[in-house]
Amino acid sequence: MSVEGFSEVSGDIQPVGVEEEEEGTLDEPISVTLKRDLKAIVRKCAHVVVPVRSNKALLHDWDLWGPLLLCITMAMLLHGRSHDQSSAETHTIHFIEVFLLVWGGAGVVTINAQLLRGKVSFFQSVCTLGYCLLPLAVALLVSRLLLLDSHHPRLIFALRLGTIGVALVWAIWASVGFLADYLPHDRKSLAVYPIILFYFGISCLIVAQNNALL
Repeated sequence: MSVEGFSEVSGDIQPVGVEEEEEGTLDEPISVTLKRDLKAIVRKCAHVVVPVRSNKALLHDWDLWGPLLLCITMAMLLHGRSHDQSSAETHTIHFIEVFLLVWGGAGVVTINAQLLRGKVSFFQSVCTLGYCLLPLAVALLVSRLLLLDSHHPRLIFALRLGTIGVALVWAIWASVGFLADYLPHDRKSLAVYPIILFYFGISCLIVAQNNALL
């Protein structure tokens, strides 16, 4: 129906670019989607390896795929193997402990930062803390390889302790560097302390690993 003096108006209320974006992501092959997500994970891991305070990619373009993969990898490496009758039960408990420690600890640290009026969302903080587990994941892998040599226990322990110590400092440095600008300056120490405790607890699990788990 038209009214004299008024031009007929027609159109779509959908915002410009939404349809093209949905077609570009929903209709693309799964391999393309996986390739794009893997590239994003590798790029964010590179930010952790060489942390630059001005680079906020982990915060602005957050995801939980990378932290989930790191968490599962560390849990699988930590639970190890056992030769007693309760091996299956031991594996399950240990895997769940690592999984809950990582995600529960990251959640508690994030909630603490928000209660201190930090300007970071829940998932942004969890994403950053999760990706900054990368140095500890590498240290865990190196620790497992060093434990294969049982002829020099003291030397192996010293090497493992040094590797884990460097990874701990690296993880804390990277995470605090990314989150520092979003934490209140007058309460920054209260927000940083749980971060240090979070990574220290995971480091203790790695140090406690012994030949019985291999």
